[in-house]
Amino acid sequence: MATTNGNGKAAANGGEGRNGLPKIHTEKGNNSGGICHDDSAPTVKAQTIDELHSLQKKKSAPTTPLDGTLGAFAVVSDQERHKQQLQSISASLASLTRETGPKVVKGDPANKAETPRITSHVTQQHHHHPHVAPTINVSDSALKFTHVLYNLSPAELYEQAIKYEKGSFITSTGALATLSGAKTGRSPKDKRVVRDEATEDELWWGKGSPNIEMDEHTFMVNRERAVDYLNSLEKVYVNDQFLNWDPENRIKVRIVSARAYHSLFMHNMCIRPTSEELENFGTPDFTIYNAGQFPCNRYTHYMTSSTSIDLNLARREMVILGTQYAGEMKKGLFSVMHYLMPKRQILSLHSGCNMGKNGDVALFFGLSGTGKTTLSTDHNRYLIGDDEHCWSDNGVSNIEGGCYAKCIDLSREKEPDIFNAIKFGTVLENVVFDEHTREVDYSDKSVTENTRAAYPIEFIPNAKLPCVGPHPKNVILLACDAFGVLPPVSKLNLAQTMYHFISGYTALVAGTEDGIKEPQATFSACFGAAFIMLHPTKYAAMLATKMQQQGATGWLVNTGWSGGRYGVGSRIKLAYTRKIIDAIHSGSLLNANYKKTDVFGLEIPTEVEGVPSEILDPVNTWSDKKAYDDTLLKLGGLFKKNFEVFLNHKIGKDNKLTEEILAAGPIF
Repeated sequence: MATTNGNGKAAANGGEGRNGLPKIHTEKGNNSGGICHDDSAPTVKAQTIDELHSLQKKKSAPTTPLDGTLGAFAVVSDQERHKQQLQSISASLASLTRETGPKVVKGDPANKAETPRITSHVTQQHHHHPHVAPTINVSDSALKFTHVLYNLSPAELYEQAIKYEKGSFITSTGALATLSGAKTGRSPKDKRVVRDEATEDELWWGKGSPNIEMDEHTFMVNRERAVDYLNSLEKVYVNDQFLNWDPENRIKVRIVSARAYHSLFMHNMCIRPTSEELENFGTPDFTIYNAGQFPCNRYTHYMTSSTSIDLNLARREMVILGTQYAGEMKKGLFSVMHYLMPKRQILSLHSGCNMGKNGDVALFFGLSGTGKTTLSTDHNRYLIGDDEHCWSDNGVSNIEGGCYAKCIDLSREKEPDIFNAIKFGTVLENVVFDEHTREVDYSDKSVTENTRAAYPIEFIPNAKLPCVGPHPKNVILLACDAFGVLPPVSKLNLAQTMYHFISGYTALVAGTEDGIKEPQATFSACFGAAFIMLHPTKYAAMLATKMQQQGATGWLVNTGWSGGRYGVGSRIKLAYTRKIIDAIHSGSLLNANYKKTDVFGLEIPTEVEGVPSEILDPVNTWSDKKAYDDTLLKLGGLFKKNFEVFLNHKIGKDNKLTEEILAAGPIF
């Protein structure tokens, strides 16, 4: 064998190596031939694989600037800040019968070194305790540690999901495919709101309202069940995040959940704090306890199934039992914003929102299937948000930090932005993929038709960051009218805007598989009845005030049928609808000539650039004029019947506004 001399050069001993093979001659350093270059570094100092792993990761350093209020040299030590954070989380997990929460410790229980042997009990009185309950200071959960996985990154959450949650896979584009369990959609009939002295008068209750009541005691029973379940686990995921991009009106939310998938979903859907903001986060304004794997007790008062989603506005808390569908958290927080924001004279809106290069903002309202996502996603405009917004004195702001897109039949050709956003960091719910290649088949409905993707808004190339904009110029109400009698576009006055906003109309084709071709009218107050908390007329009055102050124009755009109802006529071409929307954005449609229609009294333009003039008045496109008149009256009747629910609600001292709105509806 070759021996090495003191200079590190290999000295050949001459002769042959083993088995008569020629001896290998190695030369280290400056090799004259320049052929063999040895770049080996000094050997690693680690003695074991574990030690080697510990060298692999470097600690992320906090980047918080010094807080000026503490004087030039005083700093809250990392230890102190860490302790405060743990105390806050422990207080969140406090039970009704114990003054303190469990002993909480940060980190993954799989890393055994992170569990301290002994630690002082984290004590803190739980804030706002309306009940006086017997205090049991000692319980088994006080003898264990609950590991808190706090604001993990997407990469860390991927690892957790794939390791511990059945049905979690990485797809071919890098997204995390997960399953939401038996429930693959929201359960609106299982959503409850605590009816107490305050909400009794403030909230909309009764016929037509989405708010199903429960009492404070039942809420606490369910809260206790959720908290006990979470405390019984070895680890919980905690997200501290924000809602609303308007810095003056943002809300701090804490989500405590048992699944990595839920944590990643909310990481994408809420606004992600910087490390500085996280370190000074403090006490949240609202907390979600997601114990979705655990059912509620069906023998509890007010419960009608093993699922319950409960909101307590006084305690600023939400409890989820018996459903793992992540959309319940997103929409639960949206309901909360529909309550909190109007108290600050800020209008909360279930709408898409985009902005032109010149700063002109448009709001898009529309129920499922009306084209809200397609029309608000426009390559020539910036996307402020796809679903939830606030309109304040400062302008508009997105409530969320992400998008929640439907994936059924998604294609790169039709919706390239959404298609390309499905990459590393995106959560894909309930999709079907090829076992070997992991390529998703977006047309497969085997698990559910409600397949979804949740991704941060910055995954959309033309997203406007931060997600805020000036006051809207145009308010576009979208309807897919399968009766075929609404014009492709109408300009609305304020009262008409309020009437159609409260109505929230679209008509879908129901039960085609059973051969039923008759369209079904759907009405959803404020285009989001499932999430509003106050009476629809309150949001409508706020919308009218804001539009009046800012000189915004209301438009009703029909993306449905022309030349006859579904089965007779044909759907209005998307290219024509886009031309109409372009004319609204550019302001050219304001200068068109208008005429008034019968029954609905809508102002319709006589011409729009790039759109055949004859389709602008629907009566022209029907060959059977009597059938048109009959269908128009039928739809007018459906509008009137739907509006009856709102007539018995007085706004203000007199009924003037209600009467004004009513007069803007169909007249016949």
